[in-house]
Amino acid sequence: MPLAQSQSHTNAVQEGFILTRQQIERNHQTLLEFWFKTDSGAQRVLTPAQQFVLFITQADAAQAEKVLQHEGIRSEIKPIDLKTFQHESVCAIYLNSNQQLFAVRDALTKIDILYFEDDIRLADRYLMERFVYASAQFTGTEQLNRKNNSHTLVNAKLKPGHYHPNFSVLSLDIECSEYGDLYSVGLAADDYQCVIMIGDGTQTENSNAPDWLKWVNNEADLLRAMVAEINQYDPDIIVGWSVVNFDFRLLVKRAEKQNIALKIGRGNTQARWREPKGSKGNDGDGQGFIVIPGRVVIDGIDALKTATYHFDSFSLESVSQELLGKGKKIENVHDRMEHINHDFKHNKIKLAEYNLQDCVLVLEIFEHTKLIEFLILRSQLTGLELDRIGGSVAAFTNLYLPKLHRAGYIAPNRPPDGGLASPGGYVMDSRPGLYKHVLVLDFKSLYPSIIRTFKIDPLGLIEGLANPDASIPGFKGAMFDREKHFLPDIITSLWQQRDQAKKDKDAARSQAIKILMNSFYGVLGSGGCRFYDTRLASSITMRGHSIMQTTAKWIEAQGHQVIYGDTDSTFVWLDGDYTVESAYEVGSKLAEHINQRWHETLRTEFDLDCHLEIEFETYFSQFLMPTIRGAETGSKKRYAGLKATKNGEELVFKGLETVRSDWTELAKEFQQQLYGMIFNGDSVSDYILNIVNQTRNGELDDKLVYKKRLRQPLDLYVKNVPPHVKAARLADAKNKELGRPLQYQNKGWISYVFTVNGAEPEEYRTSPIDYDHYVEKQLAPVADAILPFIGLSFDKVTSLQMGLF
Repeated sequence: MPLAQSQSHTNAVQEGFILTRQQIERNHQTLLEFWFKTDSGAQRVLTPAQQFVLFITQADAAQAEKVLQHEGIRSEIKPIDLKTFQHESVCAIYLNSNQQLFAVRDALTKIDILYFEDDIRLADRYLMERFVYASAQFTGTEQLNRKNNSHTLVNAKLKPGHYHPNFSVLSLDIECSEYGDLYSVGLAADDYQCVIMIGDGTQTENSNAPDWLKWVNNEADLLRAMVAEINQYDPDIIVGWSVVNFDFRLLVKRAEKQNIALKIGRGNTQARWREPKGSKGNDGDGQGFIVIPGRVVIDGIDALKTATYHFDSFSLESVSQELLGKGKKIENVHDRMEHINHDFKHNKIKLAEYNLQDCVLVLEIFEHTKLIEFLILRSQLTGLELDRIGGSVAAFTNLYLPKLHRAGYIAPNRPPDGGLASPGGYVMDSRPGLYKHVLVLDFKSLYPSIIRTFKIDPLGLIEGLANPDASIPGFKGAMFDREKHFLPDIITSLWQQRDQAKKDKDAARSQAIKILMNSFYGVLGSGGCRFYDTRLASSITMRGHSIMQTTAKWIEAQGHQVIYGDTDSTFVWLDGDYTVESAYEVGSKLAEHINQRWHETLRTEFDLDCHLEIEFETYFSQFLMPTIRGAETGSKKRYAGLKATKNGEELVFKGLETVRSDWTELAKEFQQQLYGMIFNGDSVSDYILNIVNQTRNGELDDKLVYKKRLRQPLDLYVKNVPPHVKAARLADAKNKELGRPLQYQNKGWISYVFTVNGAEPEEYRTSPIDYDHYVEKQLAPVADAILPFIGLSFDKVTSLQMGLF
């Protein structure tokens, strides 16, 4: 965007939060454009020209310079005071454009010269090397663009800041036909509501249309009106449900068809759609990207997953019902398209209300979960963009790389083969049984505390191997320097911040820090990370194995039995008569004893301060550790129990049918009731027989539905065709016959029941239900996980009834 200068002066220092970042090439140079949220509104900022950089060893410099000159690639190669992890001196290659960067990489690859850090985006490198993480102070020369009367700060300088934004948020949702023809666009905020609908508003039923409903004549007018509404409201953030890959993907496509510029960016800029790498066109099913300068688009599904929320289904209906206790106005999901088409023709006010309600539900979910606050804190901690999906590797790079450079090293490359797998978390063989009085002791953030205690760190590994006699031993040949490291200090700082967040009851900050700290092990063990080294991840997990095994020995030396252990949790059986109070006293004393032993052991054996801390977490008055189905050995990651809480006892299930999405409501309710009765010492035979009879009599048909995810397109299921795929194919065959949209071709969820003719879709079932299937495959396995521990079996109980006839 050319700048027409009417007046120019150096601006005072401002503070803001980065909304968007992008590169701008001008006169064969590359500038960085940042849009900031500030107290005085949105501010566009341009840096001076920046150079791309990648590194090669000094031994390769002469050959590289020769080939780049031969290829006519303008570059500058300079030796710098950095080295590789193999202690080789390096040169930096400086370039002015992306095009030159691509050309250099191609040229070096052809002659087998290894290069480093070529994949770090220019804006990311600029920010991380200045330790700018989302919030920044900035100053520059103010210039006016007369064309749109906008002000830009040019030649800007950025440094770290502490600005906490108060964003304006707008929710967007579109309604359209199954062919992508737009019907309406809904927009909503805390202080604003609008639905733009194609129609003339003269229908009788539309005579009392609400004032938030605006009529337009056609799709082109709808798009123009939407652009005007968004720009007038001027949001910092646009939210929605599948808002990127559905709503904006379609809006961009329809705008192109109507030859309308989708100028909804700040500074009168146009929104741009970017397909994911490897996509073959606009109809790709991968996650695309919408770029709107000065505005951030956040998808509710992606944000919830980033914040580690889990739901059986991430549909707006399912999530809003679970979080808010309410859903959408059109309840039959399978006939939703039919309802929308009907209402667009015959009841546009109803469709507008439905459209608006989707917008409002999304806003309420964001508010209920504090997602925006969580994403702000994640950005301030890591430098990740607000709309970044996942990003744990990028977050680690942002935090670690500038420190590494200042220590005199460049980062290694990712392993070309994806790396070797490291050992997973410790899982002990369980001792199956039905127990009274079980304690659960958990290590607080075990993997981060191992990193802190044993100084596990990429730089520490390189320096430790160079001076093994004075270093801390790890696993698989690892040695870690006692002084030269960064990750333990990063975790210590985050740990302190999380403790303060807990004191302040700041749940969003606490959760953001927890996710970040827990991601470090996964990053170091991921072949997608440039700092991957199997010695790093193994020194964390294998140390965890050792800690858990030693802890179990110390507990058993105190006269108690450890019946199970999982990653950071130890399950202890107190054999004898205990009250809640006496069990809690034992748990507290055990935790105190274990912590003291670890402090003493680490000081004596390693001369290290101990940051391990075990906590007495849970007391179960009744506890079931089941066997592996069909075997006598104990299961793993599966148990149930009566947990003592402030509000009384709570029935808890882990890994069992009650908490699994692929079991029916019949099985889940049966398990909860049956286990609760057994834990309470009640007789269960009559209850089991009653449920079996009700099932066979058809009284529980509404609880027999399976729901399962289609994890790949239907046509990719060739050799093994599971029941839910057969049901999905039957459903779409019927949809095609009825002229309805095909719903199951490209992943998604299917609801189905088992009939005498196999699995059939719930909405198109034609055959009688196979009740024997539900008794044998849903009720019997649930019952036989616990009945043998009280001397019964499902067959024994049900055969008693058969003997009466």
